[in-house]
Amino acid sequence: MSNTVTDAPVRTGLYIGGEVRETAETLAIADPGKPGVIVGHAASASKEDVADAVAAAKAAFPAWAALTPQERAAQMAEAIAGIADDRDEDAAILSQENGKVRFEGWVDCLVFEIRWQLALMLADEVGTGKTLPVAPGIPVTTEVAYQPLGVVTVIVPFNWPIAILGASLPHALLAGNTAIVKPPPTAPLATTRLVQRVAEKLPAGVLNVVTGKDENMTGLIQNYDIAKVCFTGSVGGGKRIMELASKTLTRVTLELGGNDAAVFLEDAILDDTHLDRLYAAIYDTSGQICMNAKRVIVHRSRLDEVVAGLSQRLEQAKLGYGLDEGTTMGPLHSPVQKAFVEDIIQEAKDAGADVREFGDLPAGDLAGGNFVRPAIVVDPDPGLRVVTQEQFGPVIPILPVDSEEEAIRLANDTWGGLCGSVWTGDPGAAQRVGSQLVCGYVWVNDHGATRLDLRAPFGGMKQSGFGREQGIEGVRAFQDTHAIATIDPEALAAMAH
Repeated sequence: MSNTVTDAPVRTGLYIGGEVRETAETLAIADPGKPGVIVGHAASASKEDVADAVAAAKAAFPAWAALTPQERAAQMAEAIAGIADDRDEDAAILSQENGKVRFEGWVDCLVFEIRWQLALMLADEVGTGKTLPVAPGIPVTTEVAYQPLGVVTVIVPFNWPIAILGASLPHALLAGNTAIVKPPPTAPLATTRLVQRVAEKLPAGVLNVVTGKDENMTGLIQNYDIAKVCFTGSVGGGKRIMELASKTLTRVTLELGGNDAAVFLEDAILDDTHLDRLYAAIYDTSGQICMNAKRVIVHRSRLDEVVAGLSQRLEQAKLGYGLDEGTTMGPLHSPVQKAFVEDIIQEAKDAGADVREFGDLPAGDLAGGNFVRPAIVVDPDPGLRVVTQEQFGPVIPILPVDSEEEAIRLANDTWGGLCGSVWTGDPGAAQRVGSQLVCGYVWVNDHGATRLDLRAPFGGMKQSGFGREQGIEGVRAFQDTHAIATIDPEALAAMAH
């Protein structure tokens, strides 16, 4: 990983039907760490531009869908050849527009490539159906197969936009769909650059990129020509997507927020390795990851050890600019989120909770950036917002319990069900407790985005969304089941006699 820094502001356009399109209006992309600094400008699509993107994807669909999965996979493999050559620059841009530390930007890009390659390994399975034998009393043989849906829209959030795109885009394309990618309006630059490089190597219209204001994007969702929308974002955003999609019965996959519990049983292993994992699970990307641990539920006998272990690591945290050497925690992405996190921390203080804050706020040209000192809240009232709501920032409540049953009840007593984890030295207890957590993905003695098995189906329960990404389940989410029944003459003749 080099020390690439982008000195000149970045500019990106739309990519529609195999061509770059500039727009008169642009989005100015602010640097969350340096007040008043503009990282670059992204094209701001009109409703007409959006309609053109949908038309281009629709026109490209028949030919792309007609290819075999293996033929699509071969073209997709060529499309990302050499993608790593620009990873350092992509990571630097992403760090500046997002706020995350440079290394996380680099991993963001790497995970996209890994997920793409893993999807291509499913090519032989994509078109595999099954044959049903002649049914009793019905003289037919039935072939069950899968068909692509059509044009799909993939909408990604600001926090890990490129990696998250890799959880759905390659699966949609491999299944035979054409796609329109909508990067986040507050951090679209690196994502647009990378997707355009891939799209340029695919047939025109197969992959398109549209950036702009949300009010002009309705045509990517509420549209009879859009077969499906795959959205990753907040619960509120998911509800808006679902409401729009309902008008045209457009299908949706929603991967939304979470209030994930890390459950530490009485026999949990609390050495440096496990505490390092927990720290990363909470504070990676300054807490702005949907599958981060949002609540630590720990047996009361181990509470002091967990608090001490996290405190020791937080004492080493260095808040700063994402591209600066030595920075371990960058700013939050937006002033609005900074204000929310500060508010729930203050609410906990006002309620008399034991709030412990760490690190120093940056000064100089970073003063006034979206920085929040990381914190832990020890044994808070369960009704405080720091417990009940998704913090999406560098603060975590630590809740003591006295039994396994209480831990499970508390873990499940929430609106979300994205992920969870069980920390124990007993494999049997891990399976017993893990199987009772109401969420889509459970780790054992681990937690967090960097620890995700990228082959496994991923998605939430309850208000954390529905549908699955990754793996063959992620491909099937972009297909429809198709049955063809053929009369069996011999069986028909036998029935006649």
